[in-house]
Amino acid sequence: MSQLITGRWSDRLGRHRLNVGGMWLCGIGVAMMVVMNSSGGWMLSAALTGFGMAMLYPNLSAAVADIAPPLWRGSAIGIYRFWRDLGYALGALGLGLSAHFAGQLESAFWFVALSMGVSGAWLAWRGEETHPSFGLPKRKVSKRVA
Repeated sequence: MSQLITGRWSDRLGRHRLNVGGMWLCGIGVAMMVVMNSSGGWMLSAALTGFGMAMLYPNLSAAVADIAPPLWRGSAIGIYRFWRDLGYALGALGLGLSAHFAGQLESAFWFVALSMGVSGAWLAWRGEETHPSFGLPKRKVSKRVA
């Protein structure tokens, strides 16, 4: 449900801030899973993580769509989703390895929290706004279909 809100926010505020904030909010929410010791704390952690993902999920795809030429947009989103899904698979492997070698399940949560924090920092540093109204200049789109 919150993706309906955050998707609209990105049209008004731009993609970059929501993507960076979503990465950081997810990382904070996952870290809270480890340090909280009550049902209320875990519910708050889950809510923060869920809202962070709502900030990220539709807006990363939108950022790809913003920069891809119209005739190549479907392929660009497919390539983005391939790398995103590969990240899920490699992340699961990283979770398992961190839990195995640390000998505790909590290390898997710290692995995710740290990964989200570092990803958000990298995106804040190297990323740029992609929304045509806020970042990149609007491109002239050819009406000709190749």
